[in-house]
Amino acid sequence: MSGHSKWASIKHKKAATDAKRGKLFTKLIKEITVAARRGGGDIDKNPSLRTAIDRAKQANMPADNIDRAVKKGTGELEGVNYEEFTMEGYGPGGVAIMVELLTDNRNRTTADIRNIFSKKNGSLAGAGSVSWMFEKKGYLEVEKSSAPEDKVMSVVLDAGAQDMETGDDSYSITTDPRDFEAVKKALEDNNIKTASAEITMIPKNTIQLKGDDAKQILGIMEALEDHDDSQNVYANFDIPDDIVE
Repeated sequence: MSGHSKWASIKHKKAATDAKRGKLFTKLIKEITVAARRGGGDIDKNPSLRTAIDRAKQANMPADNIDRAVKKGTGELEGVNYEEFTMEGYGPGGVAIMVELLTDNRNRTTADIRNIFSKKNGSLAGAGSVSWMFEKKGYLEVEKSSAPEDKVMSVVLDAGAQDMETGDDSYSITTDPRDFEAVKKALEDNNIKTASAEITMIPKNTIQLKGDDAKQILGIMEALEDHDDSQNVYANFDIPDDIVE
């Protein structure tokens, strides 16, 4: 859990910077469009769309952008037909990496991701090679300043959360994907604000990295995250706090 939590915190800080905002908006628009295409434009009947829109609102995306993305997904507006696929491989130190992609040109995107792995001391692997090392979970992060630990723990466990860990600045909560919306709503009903909330892939075990390997894993993760067609990047590493800083 600690490895995922640390990378989630790094991504949260990166997303908050103005330099990344345009790129983040592009990724979120794709996510909203695909969610609407899959399950329709009603957030009450489409939890994936609700989660995508919540993430867009957290990133301060204008409401008009969100509305257009939904309408492109439902077919009310003309939009790009994105293909979804996943690439798997290994990074420095033998870390398992999964990259979820949305693209209008699979061949181009595949070549780009292969090039990143090659340049950043990683290697691609076949489908299923590392996915078994991860579990799909609901993940929510609550800043400590939002509420006392005992209150947060009581609320999330009563709502069906599986676990809660306390870090230096925040609480990390994991759920079964089926209970994610219930836990998220329970926090909202108790006026406890989430810093992030998503359905994600949590590594079953993590690899401890130090020194050059730790710096190199951040390099490949950032390069993969920054690619226009990558939606999510998952890995099973843990590194010292001073490397992150």
